[in-house]
Amino acid sequence: MSRRKARDTAFKILFTVDLVNADAKEALQELDQDLSIREENRKFIAQLVQGTLEHLKEIDQRISRFSPNWPLERMAVVDRTLLRMATYEMLFSGGDVHPVVVINEAVELAKIYGDIHSHAFINAILDRIKEVGT
Repeated sequence: MSRRKARDTAFKILFTVDLVNADAKEALQELDQDLSIREENRKFIAQLVQGTLEHLKEIDQRISRFSPNWPLERMAVVDRTLLRMATYEMLFSGGDVHPVVVINEAVELAKIYGDIHSHAFINAILDRIKEVGT
């Protein structure tokens, strides 16, 4: 499993948590049972999911700051989830991945799961967050 696929899996867990208030811990426990996923990828997925949820308040404040005309509650769940996960990875995960890579990965996921405008919207917001940093 590549890092891109790991991000895809983390996105799906976070999407489900947001959409139907699913239990992230339960989803991660199920993931631990999947022996086809390497340990390093399980750890990365867990870091993205748990870290995003732990820093959700700060992440949402940051996103809201750069999206004043589009409140979080009005955003599509796909867009909101990708913005949250990428913001976590850029600002709170320890910085082992360059922000441009994080943004690119979020944009690519938006092209798959979002609507026709999602990738541009996500790119614009994340680029602003990257420029200001912490």
